[in-house]
Amino acid sequence: MSLGISEIVLILIAIILLFDRQKLPELAKTFGKISRQYAKAREIIKNEARDLTLDFTQKPVEYKLKDDIENPQV
Repeated sequence: MSLGISEIVLILIAIILLFDRQKLPELAKTFGKISRQYAKAREIIKNEARDLTLDFTQKPVEYKLKDDIENPQV
């Protein structure tokens, strides 16, 4: 489900009617902060998922001696 131009305009008119004109810049600033935080969180999650899949595709470390278990050569 996606919003068309007419729905977006209707929502913007409702927002303008509900909030004072002085509060709109503050609302826009808050919305910008929220969208940046969302984009940052989405990027972090994407990187974590990529790192997890890379961990599973890497060759396991083979240990030869007891010292290698304590200090593996990767």
